[in-house]
Amino acid sequence: MPAWLIRLRPQGTEQWLFVAFAVLLVGGGAVAALDVNRFGLLPALAVVGLGVLIVDWRWVYYLLLSTLAFSQEWHLGALTVDVPSEPLMLVLLACLGVSIVSGSSGLTGRQLLHPAVIILALMLLWAGVSALFSVDTTKSIKYLLAKTWYIGPFLLVTLMLVQRPADVWRIAGCHVGGAALTVLYTALRHAPKGFSFAGINWAIQPFYINHVIYATVLALLLPYAFYAARAARGGGWRLLWYAAMAVLTFGLLTSYTRASILSIPLSAVFYLVLRLRLTRWVLLGALLGALGGVAYFVQQNNYMLYAPDFEKTIFNGGNFEKHLEATYKLEDVSGMERVYRWVAAARMVADRPLTGSGPSTFYPEYKRYTVKSFRTYVSDNPERSTTHNYFLLQLAEQGVPGFALFALLVSVVLIGAENLYHRARQQPAVRRVVLGTTLSLVVIIFHLTLNELVEVDKIGSFFFIGIAVLIRCRNWLDEAAQEVA
Repeated sequence: MPAWLIRLRPQGTEQWLFVAFAVLLVGGGAVAALDVNRFGLLPALAVVGLGVLIVDWRWVYYLLLSTLAFSQEWHLGALTVDVPSEPLMLVLLACLGVSIVSGSSGLTGRQLLHPAVIILALMLLWAGVSALFSVDTTKSIKYLLAKTWYIGPFLLVTLMLVQRPADVWRIAGCHVGGAALTVLYTALRHAPKGFSFAGINWAIQPFYINHVIYATVLALLLPYAFYAARAARGGGWRLLWYAAMAVLTFGLLTSYTRASILSIPLSAVFYLVLRLRLTRWVLLGALLGALGGVAYFVQQNNYMLYAPDFEKTIFNGGNFEKHLEATYKLEDVSGMERVYRWVAAARMVADRPLTGSGPSTFYPEYKRYTVKSFRTYVSDNPERSTTHNYFLLQLAEQGVPGFALFALLVSVVLIGAENLYHRARQQPAVRRVVLGTTLSLVVIIFHLTLNELVEVDKIGSFFFIGIAVLIRCRNWLDEAAQEVA
């Protein structure tokens, strides 16, 4: 053998491992580049992933958050998977399991017995009971599995990794950075179309299914960016956070999404609610308003008075001003299609009030309960969307207990946040975290009254992360109180 070949021969285990990895990477890349197999790079990526897990699996968590904004739906036969987010969630779930079994998770009984965690566990338990009576057991089981790999990584792993307020801004920064890049990408595609209302759904592809999800992501991140900027110690970091805020705001305004734009001033109003200790009264008012509305519409079938005119109910896709005008005139197709689904959901609840139809079964079950008078041009529903109201979805799919548990979770989280805000008077670092997290949750909860977004990876992730952060804030305040005592 020539001497130069002998010199190139790997001399140790590390070099042999490097050569093997290089062969996997180059070979897999060639396979993928030649369109032989789109998964050609997976073996090499799996090796990298294994190395990361061995060194420090926390990086998987930050990788997940950094790639959330770029996650896309892949259809694998009858299965739909968000890539790369859901595979990374599964990896984190496995790491969480190993940490708990080995006793290295660091999770305390006080954290796991927090009312929000208990309610989430009861929700998962009741979803399992509802699945037993489901009209489609397979769909309901898939829902239960997906719920575990949302709650595990985003709630429990967050509790493990967030040790101080600065960690919260690091977590938010991962998603803010990715989302800001998608805004810049969208702007480059949207600009040639004059930032038109009609062009936004095309411009956001392939990272967002529709402009509602795009706008919701930007809106929920704005409170984090604002309070992270105020918490930043260096001028450079503060400037970077304000720049991110400007990018997110620009993306939000050019998304032309009414609810998302409205959610920002609404979150500002909720800040006053926190300061004035009015959260309980606001929640009570919302409950009484909902009950009063239901009583009115059910009485003598008053809901039929609001059936839309099929010919006048249109979508003003090319003109945002007409879109707004159609909204308050009850002639906007998206608004009236919501009513069409809500009426069907209400009739489903009347039919199966205790267990509902089963988790993840609203479509196509609701079609048997629709009222033709509320039908619109888009009622064929090719995208297979559901109620456009997460509270009502819980009621239709999981009955009164499922709805009550979710409403209780929202109430406990918001009332708890109000208490944390006032307890943190002497700890501005914790108070900023409480405010950023709570106002972001308010944005999400407001959107849940018009859409079902908890199961969307880019949004549901920060719903559970927000709950975990507030639990951590309580720990920090309790520890500070013990030190003073």
